[in-house]
Amino acid sequence: MKSRAVDAYIAKSPAFARPILEHLRSLMHKGIVAGMAAFKQHAAFGFWSKRLLEEVLGKDAEKLSPKNAESGMGGRKFLSLSELPPDALLIRAIKAAVALNEEGVRPTRELRKKPPVKPPPYLVAALRKNAMAKKTFEGFTPSQQREYVEWLTDAKQEATRARRLATTIEWLAEGKQRNWKYQNC
Repeated sequence: MKSRAVDAYIAKSPAFARPILEHLRSLMHKGIVAGMAAFKQHAAFGFWSKRLLEEVLGKDAEKLSPKNAESGMGGRKFLSLSELPPDALLIRAIKAAVALNEEGVRPTRELRKKPPVKPPPYLVAALRKNAMAKKTFEGFTPSQQREYVEWLTDAKQEATRARRLATTIEWLAEGKQRNWKYQNC
């Protein structure tokens, strides 16, 4: 079943991108297996489970997404319809992606663990002087602590760092996270 929203998106895309998007869309209509987008100078297309498909397709995966092909947000970049891989390969990849979806196979992502945050000495000294601020900071998750530490250490001038340190201690004493203004209370 065609989506009117996708029809409208394609219709509003630049003229060069419409045939690319329409062609790719005509090849698939079962589940979310890929994404496509139009930009000012190019159209993009990419499969959601690219790594899994590479395993399934073997050598043909290189034809689908050559190492020298330019890619960006949304997948491989295309400037014209003639740059698309052969329909037979696209259809084979689409069917493989649909089969992976139906089997419930999902790509695994390795979580990148950041090292624990190390507060600068001037923050440690200021926290020692304010028990409430120290308690709040120590109760935060590592990412919440990192937000304050990065805000402080990103300051280029000493005067800016001093102002930020004073604000940090004030907000921590009030139990506030770094971006408290943007949180739903």
